[in-house]
Amino acid sequence: MDREMSVGSGERLLEELVRTAQLASPAEMPVVLNRYAEAMGLGRAVVYLVDIQQRLLVPLVESEPELELDTSLAGWAYRTDSLRVEEGSSGGLNVWLPLADGAERLGVVELNMSTLDGLKLRRCRTMALLLALIITSKRTYSDTIAQRMRTRPMHLPTEMVRAFLPPRSIGTGRVVSTAVLEPAYELGGDAFDHAFTEDVLHATILDGMGHNLASGIATSVAMAGCRNARRSEADLDELAGTVDEALAKWLPEQFCTGVFAQLHMPTGVLRWCNCGHPPPLLIRRHRLLHNALERPPEPPLGLPVSLAGTARQVHDVSLEPGDRILLYSDGVVESRDEAGEEFGLERFTDYIIRSTAAGQSAPEALRLLIHAILEHRHNKLSDDATILMFEWQPP
Repeated sequence: MDREMSVGSGERLLEELVRTAQLASPAEMPVVLNRYAEAMGLGRAVVYLVDIQQRLLVPLVESEPELELDTSLAGWAYRTDSLRVEEGSSGGLNVWLPLADGAERLGVVELNMSTLDGLKLRRCRTMALLLALIITSKRTYSDTIAQRMRTRPMHLPTEMVRAFLPPRSIGTGRVVSTAVLEPAYELGGDAFDHAFTEDVLHATILDGMGHNLASGIATSVAMAGCRNARRSEADLDELAGTVDEALAKWLPEQFCTGVFAQLHMPTGVLRWCNCGHPPPLLIRRHRLLHNALERPPEPPLGLPVSLAGTARQVHDVSLEPGDRILLYSDGVVESRDEAGEEFGLERFTDYIIRSTAAGQSAPEALRLLIHAILEHRHNKLSDDATILMFEWQPP
């Protein structure tokens, strides 16, 4: 009977947490969260958000210290998407839980308590799930959350392009799509997009000509044209044509390269249109299938059909379960160190293959890869580097 009453009380408190958190400002969120955590016997709660380069876990409350993602137990919980428990300095327990909205990793929450049992653990997990949804809903209109996730000022062109970007990772039971791009604060014309409609994953990568505000505007127009056509249920060739016409009409001096892809999740049929961009890559059973998705080149985006000469070509191929598709910009493989050595396609794909074989999730594999590319250039890229990877894993 006591247990039934305890469970019922916990459900009422959870309802109160959600209702109060929906109305709370970012400054009030820690107070709301702690009120619930203490009432449930979970102790004090601290939320840490991952910074946009995924190197640090930054507290929502500035009085707490930042944590290194690669060396802390909190970082371990984030990297592995798993619970971690350690003995606290005062003899209690520190419990770290990942904060994730589906495939999108947001950060971690720390809870401090004297003991941990099955009921408390379930409440911890439920609170972490709800907290992730609350943070996701608030970050669309909260500059406070955006500020906490940055470690330095952002350039204006980057601010504009990032305003168009979707979450870094999305997923369903059949597919996960994830992306990274650098330089995080001085981005030029690169961008990515991914979204679901019914049973189709849509994935896009774009590379605007130049590295200034004009290239960012061109990429933003291309992204808007892509989404407008997609939401009007246009086919891939029509979608590319919409982007061509928009750039030719509004920005006749600007061009983009890009790849537009669609994955039919029930069957694994992949369709894509390549507009002057490096061809997609196919990794199957820990091996790169060379030239598997390479097709005759087409001109960049920005030429209307009347000038391009022919309609955009759409290609298709059937994937196998576990296949990973990589879309990338040329800044990824052409990045050179001081000796002039390129990062290269072989090193790029080998890194993905090794991470996959080691059991890394797709988002974690890309996080490690983009850091390796940055280290190759001592954190000073000469061109944007963007990678989007999706994996088909039917149940």
